[in-house]
Amino acid sequence: MDGKVKKQKKHQQKHSGPKAEKKKLKKPGGSVEEDERKRNPKAFSVQSAVRMAKTFHRAQDIKTKKHHIPLVDRTPLDPPPVVIVVVGPPKVGKSTLIRCLIKNFTRQKLGDICGPVTIVSGKKRRLTFMECNNDINTMIDLAKVADLVLMLIDASFGFEMETFEFLNICQVHGFPRIMGVLTHLDSFKNNKSLRKTKKNLKHRFWTEVYQGAKLFYLSGMVYGEYQTQEVKNLGRFISVMKFRPLVWQTSHPYVLVDRMEDLTDPEKVRTDPKCDRTVSLYGYLRGAHLKNKGQVHVPGVGDFQVSDVNFLPDPCPLPDAQKKRALNEKERLLYAPMAGVGGVVYDKDAVYIDLPASHVNQLQEEVHPTTELVQSLIETHATLDTKMAASKVSLFSGSATLDPADISEQTREREGLEEECVWDPTTQRERRKVIFNEKEEEDDVSGESDSEEDDSEGSDQADDEDEPSQVEADRRAKAAGGAPPEKKQKVESEAGRTESSAEMPAFADSEDDLEMSEEEGDAGTPGDSGHSSEEDDDPTEYECGATEDLWKKHSERECEEEEQGSLRWKEGLQQKAAEAFLRQQEAAPNLRKLVYGSVVEVQESEEEEEELGGLFRVSRPQKSKKVQANAPDCSRFKPDNRHNWDVEEMLDSIRDCFVTGKWEEGQDAATLLRQDEELYGDFEDLETGEVHMSQTENAEDHDDEEEEIQVKMDDEEVQKNKRLEKKRRLKERFDTEYDDDDATYFDDLKEEMQKQAELNRAAFQDMDDESRVQYEGFRPGMYIRVEICSLPCEFVKNFDPHYPIILGGLGSSEGNIGFLQMRLKKHRWYNRILKTKDPLIFSLGWRRFQTIPLYHIEDHNGRHRLLKYTPQHMHCGASIWGPITPQGSGFLAVQLVTGSKATFRIAATGVVLDLDKSVTIMKKLKLIGYPFKIFKNTCFVKGMFNTVLEVAKFEGASVRTVSGIRGQIKKALSSPTGAFRATFEDRLLMSDIVFLRSWYPVSVPQLYNPVTSLLLPAGQKDSWSGMRTLGQLKHDLGIRNQPKADSLYKPIVRAKRHFNPLHVPKELQKALPFKSKPKQQQPKGRTPRDLQRPSVIREPHERKVSRT
Repeated sequence: MDGKVKKQKKHQQKHSGPKAEKKKLKKPGGSVEEDERKRNPKAFSVQSAVRMAKTFHRAQDIKTKKHHIPLVDRTPLDPPPVVIVVVGPPKVGKSTLIRCLIKNFTRQKLGDICGPVTIVSGKKRRLTFMECNNDINTMIDLAKVADLVLMLIDASFGFEMETFEFLNICQVHGFPRIMGVLTHLDSFKNNKSLRKTKKNLKHRFWTEVYQGAKLFYLSGMVYGEYQTQEVKNLGRFISVMKFRPLVWQTSHPYVLVDRMEDLTDPEKVRTDPKCDRTVSLYGYLRGAHLKNKGQVHVPGVGDFQVSDVNFLPDPCPLPDAQKKRALNEKERLLYAPMAGVGGVVYDKDAVYIDLPASHVNQLQEEVHPTTELVQSLIETHATLDTKMAASKVSLFSGSATLDPADISEQTREREGLEEECVWDPTTQRERRKVIFNEKEEEDDVSGESDSEEDDSEGSDQADDEDEPSQVEADRRAKAAGGAPPEKKQKVESEAGRTESSAEMPAFADSEDDLEMSEEEGDAGTPGDSGHSSEEDDDPTEYECGATEDLWKKHSERECEEEEQGSLRWKEGLQQKAAEAFLRQQEAAPNLRKLVYGSVVEVQESEEEEEELGGLFRVSRPQKSKKVQANAPDCSRFKPDNRHNWDVEEMLDSIRDCFVTGKWEEGQDAATLLRQDEELYGDFEDLETGEVHMSQTENAEDHDDEEEEIQVKMDDEEVQKNKRLEKKRRLKERFDTEYDDDDATYFDDLKEEMQKQAELNRAAFQDMDDESRVQYEGFRPGMYIRVEICSLPCEFVKNFDPHYPIILGGLGSSEGNIGFLQMRLKKHRWYNRILKTKDPLIFSLGWRRFQTIPLYHIEDHNGRHRLLKYTPQHMHCGASIWGPITPQGSGFLAVQLVTGSKATFRIAATGVVLDLDKSVTIMKKLKLIGYPFKIFKNTCFVKGMFNTVLEVAKFEGASVRTVSGIRGQIKKALSSPTGAFRATFEDRLLMSDIVFLRSWYPVSVPQLYNPVTSLLLPAGQKDSWSGMRTLGQLKHDLGIRNQPKADSLYKPIVRAKRHFNPLHVPKELQKALPFKSKPKQQQPKGRTPRDLQRPSVIREPHERKVSRT
């Protein structure tokens, strides 16, 4: 392995795709395809018109299928995190997949997945992961807020009922984007069976979602996690996925709560544990704008009024807009307060920092104060002044310590300085001269570098500052008597030096002196500014033409190493200033300092500096290359010679710096003078009497005629432009009506929606958030804090972060309860039909509630007839009493939310049609009567009515017998009471039954029972039960119906009927032919005995013979 050198992978150029196309277009030759078309046009001509037409039609079909109704893009500039719901049956790998995706995006591991987990996945996108358990209440709630659903499927087992249930829930509530993920693929040992299973599951998934839906395969696990590359591919798809806005989500504000805090007064809770609570809920606002003091619904709890809303700093902000490909580690944020991740928590008036237990070193046996400051104050045994008096300070490493007594002596010496005002004829100002005592004048200083000053600035610094370095430099310049001597800094030798003799930094009169280039070397030129250079071999020595006085002072300074002293700078100021000015002219000036005043130098490397005591650094300007003419720092330059102001070019270079130069248009002197003339006009000189006319007046006299001509030409030009504009508008109108351009209606609609979106964004773009909230409310993407009063105490006591809390904003009328008309269909997979007036649990809008529906169907005459049961494979109408929800909203119904059954749980789906009580549901009623007297076609009927008044109401009504004879009610009879006379098509028999088919209206039961599953204790939130059906009640109570006797089946006994003989009248007999007369058909009487023929009895042998 060591001998082999790993070859680096070569960069592979892209030959196709958007990047490759862009590169081809950038090339001077243009695209290759265009060149080929020009070079060989026949090769690209149409070979077959039929095939060309088919190709064109297919392309248009594909293009048209992609069209959606364009919606106005209302997503804000900082969109809220995308809600990703991970769904699947138990033990399919939901938590593992979330942990792997979080690790892929943020490089962090998360233990327990509790509540929403928000991460930053890219420069412009954040993701919120939420795990969905097997409770159908949770599935319904999360399907309403999900932007993307990751549907996990156990490939070794196949599809489970929870998968199809969630798919149908999503279809009803807007159908977000859905991606399938196959897990447990490592359980397949045979590749052939694996491929076959993948194919079958993929096509079944496509059937339920749409053809071509994305299905990912997680082939196996490594150390308890999915493979990194597969998770990375899944994360890439999630990061670039586009989402279509769902109607319900974009028209309603909602918050997926990621933190909950109880604000109730603890004293009130102590006195009354079951009092209503005041709770603040935190989360990102999504959907539409939220107004303060509005009404919200918390699914599983109920409707509430918002007490207060505030926006807080974003706990998981997007990175700053920078042109970079990836996020750095600091920008890979993770925020999951319910899971204990995200150390900083923002509140309305405070910021809380959560420190894990591992960061706090406290002994659990002893009780210590919670604050370290309080604990340190308790453990203090000495006062602060005592500690300060006993403390010692060392400025440099290895140097002597300083006591407070020494500092006080120096302070007293410094306070003893005196000053004297002296007039300086050179600078023409009064200067403050410092008077030192004799001891200070005789002392030397430790700093040994020359200092030059600016002509006026350096003198001020020397006056104002009392540092010994500058004073010594002045004294040294004076002692030199002319050009400043060239010196080298004293360096500590390795041998023969004491500990207290440390290397001193180089000092100078100004910062410019420390910025000399290497070209001003150590040769002792008159322009040397005294930069120091370190020598390791020799002890400190001075290389200059110094006087014996200076050498004497130098020896005294070696004897007194610890004293710095002060310098005499009072003499020779004029001469010193002149020399400094000359040196400055020859030196390289620092333009940055001249412009900005101060210069902050950035050292290129640490090798150029030498530290003193870990605090100061020795400057080595000779080694610096920043002052060279070709250095990167362009603010410095080295002049080759002094400026020659006799040259015209030098004068032109600074001409614009004065008033007479060329300035900007609004500041130019000539322009300002012209404006003054126009403003003040002409004037008269009072001394000479001469009248001065303004230039504008003179110009007007000469230009009057020209102006008249110009006005005429302008008028003609205006008229001509108007005519051209009118023609152009007419042509555009004609083109839009008759020309078939490439732009379609769909493109125009998209463009219109785009313009509207831009207008919406620009409306409040320049306003700050505080003012903007007052106008438009809290916009989506904000992290808000919603305070709600009067929440049930069970909500706080039984809070479980594994169950989602959603704040759904309600419209102006959505808080009311009323009648709803729906179109409903029993789900084809639900194995029972639904019965009218059986309670049903609806999911409609944000709410989950129980109500009693009435099913009906519309007849051909417009009557809504009540149905006892739902049709098997057909839609029917349903009327309920429930919350007002906008028309067109989808809903679903389940009979039970308790536990999970083996069968499909979604009973019915449908849509809201109407919001009023206009539909009157009629129930069929059959009234039965019996005939008691029959007169040919007229009959008297009794038992149908009880009073004469009832009969009078139904006069003229149609009646019918069971045998099908139709009739009509005519008049009531006096007796018996309730009997009436009716006429029929035919004569009735006494055994006939007469019935009247009537209709009467049915009222919708007014039951609205919200599902309060979140108020149940932990572990029982999936066991909510509301009103039971009649069948459930009888089953639970063991009640059996006593059937009616007439409803029971009996054995059928039919008596034999006897018919009378046929009687033919004598007149008719005479007319009949002879053979049909009845006497011919009469049976003959008994034959007399003598006429009877005797029977012959054969012998046995005779019978045998006759057979043969």
